[in-house]
Amino acid sequence: MEAALWYVLTGTRGGANRVRILSTLDEQPRNANQLAEDLGLDYKTIRHHLDVLLENDIVTKSGDDYGAIYLPTDRTRRHWDTVEQIIEKVE
Repeated sequence: MEAALWYVLTGTRGGANRVRILSTLDEQPRNANQLAEDLGLDYKTIRHHLDVLLENDIVTKSGDDYGAIYLPTDRTRRHWDTVEQIIEKVE
């Protein structure tokens, strides 16, 4: 999991936005539209990054596609110390 976190959040283009999304979801679960508003990013950009985070088991969703609420997976939470290291590096 640590390798996946480092790769998805720092090793690829868009990693900084994924870090911002994950940090925001840690504060409170949100849907894609709320994330777009809160982070000042385009809705399609948010959806792309959420798809990458979902594919790598970093976030999970609850509900239907449009109104789905996203939050960090239990697996990500167990490795939150790594996420915090990444956040420090990216900021």
